[in-house]
Amino acid sequence: MNQIQWDIRREPRSWSRDEMKARFALTPEHFEAIDGKLFFEEQQRLNLLRMLLENVGLDAAVRLAPAALWREALNA
Repeated sequence: MNQIQWDIRREPRSWSRDEMKARFALTPEHFEAIDGKLFFEEQQRLNLLRMLLENVGLDAAVRLAPAALWREALNA
């Protein structure tokens, strides 16, 4: 497991230089798709999602899918 303290908020936020270095260290050298999925490992996909959520914020993310799907996921 990685040592990063993720700081996902509702609003977007920028990273400090140290945060950026730590997060980029978790990314594969190249974007690749394997069997229709980005990257080989689930952890790499989750790290990318965490980075995007920190940068765009949850408010932007929840607009990407219908509210009913979010409620279904929360209830699962």
